[in-house]
Amino acid sequence: MPLIEAHNVTIRIPTEDGIIYAANSISFSVEAGEVFGIAGESGSGKSVLMQAITGLLPGAEISGEVLFEGRDLLKMSQQELQALRGSHIGMVFQDPLSSLHPYFTIGSQITEMIHAHSKVSAAEARAMTVDMLGKVGIENAESRFDDYPHQFSGGMRQRVMIAMALVLHPPLIIADEPTTALDVTVQMQIMELLDEMRKSFGTTIIMITHDLGLLANIADHAMVMYAGTRLEIGATRGMFSAPTHPYTLGLLKSSPSSETAQGTNLVPIEGNPPSLLDRPQGCIFAERCPDVQALCRSTYPPVQIYDDGAEALCHFVPGDKDMVLPARAASPDHASRPIVVDVQDVRLTFTAKSGFGKKRSIEVLKGIDLQIRKGETFGLVGESGCGKSTLARVIAGLIPATSGEVTLDSVPIHSVTGERWRQMRRHVQLVFQDPVGSLNPRRRVGAIIGDPFRIHNVAHGEEQKRQVQELMEMVGLNPEHYNRFPSEFSGGQRQRIGIARALAIKPSLIIFDEPVSALDVSIQAQILNLMHELQRDLNLTYLFISHDLSVVRHVCDKIAVMDAGQIVELNESDRLFADPQHPFTCKLLSAIKDPPPLAGNSDRRIINTRPASPNAVMMEAV
Repeated sequence: MPLIEAHNVTIRIPTEDGIIYAANSISFSVEAGEVFGIAGESGSGKSVLMQAITGLLPGAEISGEVLFEGRDLLKMSQQELQALRGSHIGMVFQDPLSSLHPYFTIGSQITEMIHAHSKVSAAEARAMTVDMLGKVGIENAESRFDDYPHQFSGGMRQRVMIAMALVLHPPLIIADEPTTALDVTVQMQIMELLDEMRKSFGTTIIMITHDLGLLANIADHAMVMYAGTRLEIGATRGMFSAPTHPYTLGLLKSSPSSETAQGTNLVPIEGNPPSLLDRPQGCIFAERCPDVQALCRSTYPPVQIYDDGAEALCHFVPGDKDMVLPARAASPDHASRPIVVDVQDVRLTFTAKSGFGKKRSIEVLKGIDLQIRKGETFGLVGESGCGKSTLARVIAGLIPATSGEVTLDSVPIHSVTGERWRQMRRHVQLVFQDPVGSLNPRRRVGAIIGDPFRIHNVAHGEEQKRQVQELMEMVGLNPEHYNRFPSEFSGGQRQRIGIARALAIKPSLIIFDEPVSALDVSIQAQILNLMHELQRDLNLTYLFISHDLSVVRHVCDKIAVMDAGQIVELNESDRLFADPQHPFTCKLLSAIKDPPPLAGNSDRRIINTRPASPNAVMMEAV
């Protein structure tokens, strides 16, 4: 018997503009002890669906049935749901820092939840918390009980969230993007931890993620959602090796993996999801589908049921021709090009104060040597805290090195002062990880992109506006949106704004610090393709920092692997992945999780077709 069964769940959210259909007749079931994955782009309804069925979406109109251990969650009162959350359903959210209260210790926050659901003494609650913190890999759990969230790394905070979710041994854990911003090694540790908890306690896990490689390797079954609609459901291995819906195939083609060649363009899903205020008459995916026919726009598609249990909401069966990946391209030879950045024996030591005013020295960079040549994409990878971003800031001149030399365009930056340094800053620009946090929400995008022109006294007035609009067009933005605010753009568009700003004064080097880690795979593909096209057309030089090794392999010519402030291995991208020399590099590469290779649909056949409509029973559970 399934632990949780959802039948025809429809979510309507009233707004000033009308009713938003956030989920439309969604059905699925999850067996006890399995991992069930939910994939799809931002706005597809994944998180909203889970929030709605657990009572975390006040004001929404929810219909259908969600049976959990035989009881309908949608008919429970808020008091009943509150009693259920934590004791029977645990939640692990995407951002552990914002989910943990900064003013309270991690121990007090976990024990507070224990006391809310069980009558135990303070000593018993503390013992339960310390025991669970130890089980999730927090060293010295007893002493760390009284530490605050900011005293933990991102991976450790996520472990704390998992401990909070598991401390009462609930039968169901809902994990919403629990590894998105984490390094690959920490991702692997978190997933191994969840798998261990599943085996030890029989915990069932619903995993929401846009990382298809991760999902393909850990989930037993998966559901792909788009614009509040379930497009495909089935066993994970078969779904990702031979997808039955064009949208699932599009997500896989958008995601770089070991199968995609370095330097080739990815295949993004063109266009944007439809408005949920006014759903189209036919297939919800029709306007973005590469195989769309007239029938798709006029008639709602039926449910195609395959012999392996998979189901897809589509009029047609994807052909094997759609499974072809781009051919491998030869990497360009950069060895003869001039050196843009030359780093020689760079060391950086911070002085930190400890108790009673004592000072201690922390060596962050330990003798870094590297060279970046014109037109090259140089990758920098490593775990959080290894010094990647710190090294980038030293190269950009934002942090002075303690010793060593950084040369930018043949000029040693440590010797540059005053107005000469102001001019030197034109040679290097940064594009940050968070396109929202790096753009002033109160300023219009035209002014944001035009800042470099104003700061460096390059262009003014109408000339500046003309150049800004040219930049917007170059990065794929509508020049007519010059006077819009950042909030009026999507995440991918905001990242394009950051790239346009970095390009404004034609820098010698652009530093990309995790530029696509927070984006959906389809948007990520568009940004990576844009970066490649700009580099090809303008002969740009990139320093690319990322924890996603599949992305790094796809975009970078050379890769440096950092660990504890040192470069432990540096080699050309293909050679490093084919024959890693250092044990730490091998550890990183072993953590890569790719979906299975696309194999086509030749061995799969449809055994039944069920009519479906937006207002009727859409699909039965797998």
